[in-house]
Amino acid sequence: MHNRKLGRSDLSVSPICLGGNVFGWTADEATSFSILDAWVDAGFNFIDTADVYSRWAPGHQGGESETVIGKWLKQSGKRDKVVVATKVGMDMGDGKTGLAPKRIREAVDASLKRLGVDQIDLYQAHQDDPSTPLQATLETFAELVEAGKVRAIGASNYSAARLKEALDISASQKLPRYESLQPLYNLYDRAVFESELQPLCVKQEVGVINFYSLAAGFLSGKYRSAADAGKSARGKGVVGKYVNERGMKILAALDLASSRTGAPAARIAIAWVMAQPGVTSPIASASTVEQLHEIVRASQLSLDAQTLALLDAASEQ
Repeated sequence: MHNRKLGRSDLSVSPICLGGNVFGWTADEATSFSILDAWVDAGFNFIDTADVYSRWAPGHQGGESETVIGKWLKQSGKRDKVVVATKVGMDMGDGKTGLAPKRIREAVDASLKRLGVDQIDLYQAHQDDPSTPLQATLETFAELVEAGKVRAIGASNYSAARLKEALDISASQKLPRYESLQPLYNLYDRAVFESELQPLCVKQEVGVINFYSLAAGFLSGKYRSAADAGKSARGKGVVGKYVNERGMKILAALDLASSRTGAPAARIAIAWVMAQPGVTSPIASASTVEQLHEIVRASQLSLDAQTLALLDAASEQ
């Protein structure tokens, strides 16, 4: 496994990151443990979660994913084999939202407790908080780094303008900087990242760990009509967003690439993202060990120039 340096930090991460949004949600505890074990056994080390996962599910309050990962870390004894990333900033209820200093201090302690660790490897601002000055947020993150609670910090869902402003503040005030960006990016969702964020991240050496590499499963070819909405808990949303003329054009290109390479669509879609400039470790989730094996195989797939051009043309916006 050829790990990659994340931004300018001292974190060395596998070329694909395992998304933890499904743990304790569409993957129960036992299945989650099996997925995590298989991930590490395959030589990968990067796991991403958030305090808010999976608050959207009926009966959930948030923290379910971190709790499952924490139980697995304790049971497996594999803390030293993984780079654990989590996030703060989304609405956890009872006014617990945003990136104000008080909120961050409370949230990091709660995440540390759920994860059962002394230190979070990568702590990310889950979304921009315009109501809190960037410097105040960065100064609070600096406190956490100084206290040893956090090794490095990252940002998620930031615009290019706000990310650049944050990087400039970190440089001028000698504060820890966002070493990673977690944007929405995949074969279907290209325009926003490629037009503004990608050039900035490449120039500033910010590692990109994009989420929804498979467009919530759409790029696996699983959803091709409205009738497929019932195939998973998130199927309705996937069909509503992606099953359209452009989506079908992309799936047709993936089908052609699959026939040429012998690899399934999901593997090809992840390999395409991995080949894009600035991308350090795309995030992909698996609800079963079988799905995980496909993600693992994607790291071993190198697409030729002709296949990359085919996919680029089909997914242009």
